[in-house]
Amino acid sequence: MRKADVIFVGKRKTSVAKVFFRPGKGNVFINKTPVELFNEFFRSKVLTPLRLLPEFWSKHDFHVTVRGGGVVSSAEAVAIAISKAAASQSEQNRQTLLNYDRHLLIDDPRRTEPKKPMRRSARRFRQKSYR
Repeated sequence: MRKADVIFVGKRKTSVAKVFFRPGKGNVFINKTPVELFNEFFRSKVLTPLRLLPEFWSKHDFHVTVRGGGVVSSAEAVAIAISKAAASQSEQNRQTLLNYDRHLLIDDPRRTEPKKPMRRSARRFRQKSYR
């Protein structure tokens, strides 16, 4: 990676994805692994913004580093990061992504609520059998 490369960040739950792209043939690498080696669900989530912009996809290689979270949140974080990279290139790309799904360009701030003491979960109380 050169100093002139711009890094785009996507966040979802506890996953953080960082992507940078350079001119290439349309390859996508996630943690140095080609996207073709991941399962179908992960691939479909990650490639959603690129399928909307085939001319952008075919002219660039994408290198993604993702840390934290599970499979779904990391896939969505990667999709957000790639969408931000594509939107930075032209206003037409941005409008195409916004018309499809606004959440491709905006980080999702929701987090899981922590479990409280003396409870089964964050909100659930113990049931009582009397008034």
